[in-house]
Amino acid sequence: MKKPDFLSLKDFNYSLPEDKIAKYPVEKRDHSKLLVYKDDLIFNSEFKYLPKYIPEGAHLVFNETKVIHARLIFRKKSGAKIEIFCLEPIHPGDYQLNFSSRNKVVWKCLIGNLKKWKAEKLEYITDQGYTLYARKIESSDYSNQVEFSWDSDNISFSEIIEEVGSTPIPPYLNRLAEESDSENYQTVYSRNEGSVAAPTAGLHFTIEVMENLRAKQVQETFLTLHVGAGTFVPVKSENAIDHTMHIERIYVQKSAIQNLISNYSFIIPVGTTSCRTLESLYWFGVKLLTGKFDEDFPLLEQWEAHNLSSHFSRKEALKAIIDYLEETNSDIFSAATGIMITPGYDFQMTDALITNFHQPSSTLLMLISSLTGDSWKDIYNYALSNDFRFLSYGDSSILFPSI
Repeated sequence: MKKPDFLSLKDFNYSLPEDKIAKYPVEKRDHSKLLVYKDDLIFNSEFKYLPKYIPEGAHLVFNETKVIHARLIFRKKSGAKIEIFCLEPIHPGDYQLNFSSRNKVVWKCLIGNLKKWKAEKLEYITDQGYTLYARKIESSDYSNQVEFSWDSDNISFSEIIEEVGSTPIPPYLNRLAEESDSENYQTVYSRNEGSVAAPTAGLHFTIEVMENLRAKQVQETFLTLHVGAGTFVPVKSENAIDHTMHIERIYVQKSAIQNLISNYSFIIPVGTTSCRTLESLYWFGVKLLTGKFDEDFPLLEQWEAHNLSSHFSRKEALKAIIDYLEETNSDIFSAATGIMITPGYDFQMTDALITNFHQPSSTLLMLISSLTGDSWKDIYNYALSNDFRFLSYGDSSILFPSI
């Protein structure tokens, strides 16, 4: 698998009218439209009928990350508004430890109106009567480190941002978050706090759809990739190869990997985040098998997969991770991935994909192109011509590889 030398950004562009962008979800999640691309044919359905398009005995993989109330608004005594957007934990660096902290935490953040925030400590008095403090401890052009502390040891940081913060809905919605977004911008199976953007392919699933899938003997596995704000960063380089991919944390239970090993014949990730996690898992297994795994900082770099051997089977790669977890007496595989999937990539763990419709010139659209080839243009033209709703709150699709 050779890394491409040039990928023209123009090849991943299309015209997306503003009125095609869904500002709100449909009233009932599984009543969204479903585009089916299979055997090079494109047709229209409804998401509640998804089970009929899933092969019996297939294996669906879900990202159970939970969106946090990452957007915090503070007011200086002068009245100036300072917006702090929490990106990822610094201290403690572990998400669970950070959210359960009852003292103070440090986060990597984006700051709105940064020039107005000098050295003073910001205060937010909550409805419950305690005060949340924010202190800027490090700044750069791209992000800042902010220490949060509070004057009550009876409440965790998770509970604090749940009360004080708001849902970080995507910027392209061009509206403020509303109370309904707290539920709508969350999958019904979300569990592990940490994302600042939803794994939106999962927003269409209801308990009923999942029960109907189980009735068809469809297997399910849950893993976690905490979605970062980098998912919204557009590709600006004329040669898309020059784009710097964002790094995201993945967490996969040992039992989940064992579940994948037991049924690896036809795997369908729900969303690009699940897809990137699965593909990264394979390459981490290869790194373990070839002695290239760094225990101190497990990271799959942006183009690293192109320099690794792909002659190992899915089972061999996953088994290598199980062996590593048993050697280290661990129940969770934790790592970071910056994998960028572009045309020419050979999928190792993905046989089909459930996903929404993505922004023009985005890395997500390049991933779709990797699976469907140039047919992505026909797929998107069909969706635009048949009143499909686009982006995070938009409609869904199930895509099988081009023949």
